[in-house]
Amino acid sequence: MTSATTATSRTTSRPLSPALQRAIESFEAPRGFLAVASIGLPTSETVAAQKADLDLWSAAKRDPMDYDAVIERTRGYYASLVGVSPDRVATGSQTSVMTSLVAAAVPDGAEVLCVDGDFSSIVFPFLERKPIRVRNVPLAALAASITDETWLVVFSHVQSATGQVADVAAILEAAAAHDTFTFCDTTQSAGVHPVDASLFDATVCHSYKWLCSPRGVAFLTLSERFDALLTPLQAGWYAGDDVWKSCYGPQMHLASNARRFDVSPAWPAWVGAEPAIRLFSQLDIEEVWAFTSGLGDALCDGLGIPQQHQAIVTWADPEGADLRKLIGAGIKASGRAGRLRASFHLWNDESDVAAVLAALR
Repeated sequence: MTSATTATSRTTSRPLSPALQRAIESFEAPRGFLAVASIGLPTSETVAAQKADLDLWSAAKRDPMDYDAVIERTRGYYASLVGVSPDRVATGSQTSVMTSLVAAAVPDGAEVLCVDGDFSSIVFPFLERKPIRVRNVPLAALAASITDETWLVVFSHVQSATGQVADVAAILEAAAAHDTFTFCDTTQSAGVHPVDASLFDATVCHSYKWLCSPRGVAFLTLSERFDALLTPLQAGWYAGDDVWKSCYGPQMHLASNARRFDVSPAWPAWVGAEPAIRLFSQLDIEEVWAFTSGLGDALCDGLGIPQQHQAIVTWADPEGADLRKLIGAGIKASGRAGRLRASFHLWNDESDVAAVLAALR
């Protein structure tokens, strides 16, 4: 096994940028939290923002209109983070609900190609569309499995169970060759791995993991060509062109861009999300990935397994024995699909790697 000193020299060999160092210092996370793939942790600014909002609400000093600017700024930060314009971003609260809009657009009889073992929120809505054909293949075979019959290819940018990063270039090349639409879930990548949502017809992301936001803040991005195929089945007052003139029917004047797919926001969650997503939109995410995947590789070296070059490191643990050892040592990790899953983010450092190795000896 590699010593903690070796891991330290590897993970700190490149000086951190001032921006990344400030971001790291904004977390008050305890040592040993390696479970961001399950739930992220808030920055001190997010905690302060939500407490202030609660105080205002308690003092009867909050109006629903107060939140509109918060939501629009957050939409803009997210758009910047994933490389699209704000008018291509719809807001919501859960990935499965947004995925349902995409599933509803698939023509009867068309084929949707999914990944074996992918997260259920981007699979189940398609399975509920009985008139369509859903085919599942291993991630490694996804690009080669796209055919002229494939109307839509669906996959997570980073697999939840294994941390494996999809070969986006190969998938996009194959999709273009067969005129296939693309739908990518970036929940396990946005905020830790570079994401260019403009490459896909649609992406979906829940921000409570790597974007360190409260649960209930999610995003859907749509290309113009794919936007035209979707129906805003969840249209409500917040999808209106002027939300405060859209509270009552029967007249309906929806927004002309992706905002017509918005659902009414869970206001306190967005107050907490704004500083978090702003923080990540201002970082060099390539540097974040180098930092987190470097810790992952240091752990792999210490475990004596091949480097995975991922922020999520997994290894076989079918009976959960290793997970129990980590829990007993006060280390928070998770088990998925018969594997132990340890995930690194900005609050982690080489001491967390050493702690895992010590617990498993």
